[in-house]
Amino acid sequence: MQRAFVLHRREYSETSLLVDFFTEQQGRITLLAKGARRARSPLKALLQPFTPLLLSWSGRGELKILSKVEAISMTLPMPTLALYSGFYVNEVLSRVLENHTAYPELFQHYLHCLTRLASKPEVEPTLRTFEFQVLQALGYGVNFTQCAATGEPVSPTMCYQFRENEGFIASLLQNNLSFLGQDLLAFAALDFREKSTQQAAKRFTRLALKPYLGSAPLKSRELFQGILPHKLKGA
Repeated sequence: MQRAFVLHRREYSETSLLVDFFTEQQGRITLLAKGARRARSPLKALLQPFTPLLLSWSGRGELKILSKVEAISMTLPMPTLALYSGFYVNEVLSRVLENHTAYPELFQHYLHCLTRLASKPEVEPTLRTFEFQVLQALGYGVNFTQCAATGEPVSPTMCYQFRENEGFIASLLQNNLSFLGQDLLAFAALDFREKSTQQAAKRFTRLALKPYLGSAPLKSRELFQGILPHKLKGA
């Protein structure tokens, strides 16, 4: 058995569920939970997001069968802001992780992210940190401390233009691709205490994650905008 969390679940046949898990040793996997939709099935309460699980599976075909699952602890208590932020994190992982590819370090970051969301009122620093950790796990290699054109160290007081597949280049242009050097250095240190850095980081991660997420809009962002338009601005 190995540690895992539910990322997403959907109906399958009249009584079962297809469940996407993020596992510690095999990354993202989809398992068939037979009978999980039956009224008396113990799986209904167990297969919930943000519940630390131990699970195992079996089967020789492409679609494996969930054979055993148990909760390690209670579901993490998520206040409203944290809850929708957690949905966002789960949707990002569902979109960007390769099936059956281990991300053991990212699994630890994910666990830390959920713990912080459940215990900290400020969600922005937690979300921004996790987004950068996701990019690192995906092999995203932009250098935040050196100018891509000259190799010179990034100056906190200068402005830099982001160029995909190249990095940041000193520039006087001011647009959506412009970033202050002080923010780039904060990105490198995963230091998102300042509001201005949080805003710049959100702008950058949307640019950087877009090729991995695809063109379809994130459903969790639609929830943010439709359900809590004035309270939740994290994702």
